[in-house]
Amino acid sequence: MPSVDIVLVEPIYEGNIGFVARVMKNFGFSNLVLINPCEIGEEAVARASHARDVLRSAERISLEEVFARSEVTVATTGALAKTACHSMRAPLHTPAGLRDRVSGAGGRVSILFGRENWGLNNDEVSRCDIICTIPTTPEYPILNMSHAVGIICYELAHLAPPEYRMASREDMEYLYLHFDRFLDAIDHPAYKRRNTLLMMRRIFGRAMLTSREASTLHGLLRRSEIHILGREPDPLIPGLQKEDNGKGDTANIPDDKEMRA
Repeated sequence: MPSVDIVLVEPIYEGNIGFVARVMKNFGFSNLVLINPCEIGEEAVARASHARDVLRSAERISLEEVFARSEVTVATTGALAKTACHSMRAPLHTPAGLRDRVSGAGGRVSILFGRENWGLNNDEVSRCDIICTIPTTPEYPILNMSHAVGIICYELAHLAPPEYRMASREDMEYLYLHFDRFLDAIDHPAYKRRNTLLMMRRIFGRAMLTSREASTLHGLLRRSEIHILGREPDPLIPGLQKEDNGKGDTANIPDDKEMRA
């Protein structure tokens, strides 16, 4: 199973942090990450009960570090898109759907839970690969933070062993950069650019690409650019060429280290 990090973004009540540590340990998870949390004192320790070790070992890092080190990031939200045309918070996966997506993949999956009062902001959601929501009654759809963590941890508690390693965050961000350049080559309307790139992130976030698959997409994009521009495109980053070289290999991108038997 992938390494799962439970990430609390700016939690404002220490009691909730303690309860989250407790419910994580109930289902066998121990990687708690705190982003700019409130002060943690005796209440959090008491609420953690026999999961004080999870609370004590919680990492305190920045959200930038979370995105940089995670193969996949998941935004949890109760604020739903009204239609599938709104890519910011769609398409949505239930916790069971999330389990099906990440099962069999190797790497780090970070699941973000927002502030108790207003959740994750649009910028934080837009940077995530997958959107997850817990089906609830419309009369009162917002769950307590620890309850939401508990439901998702329950679903992810028995993931299948990894069969392959996902493309790294660096590989995926480089691929999104290539798509951004490709939109220039085809004169994609500027007013559609942001939403198109967000849709690309959602599509490939659900696909769980390997490094080999990402490099193949680079090759297809580069060949298309050659036909459109009539010349070899410039490297995406000066001095660094990571696109497919035409032989099925990719310079400066490691193999995907397949772990299939």
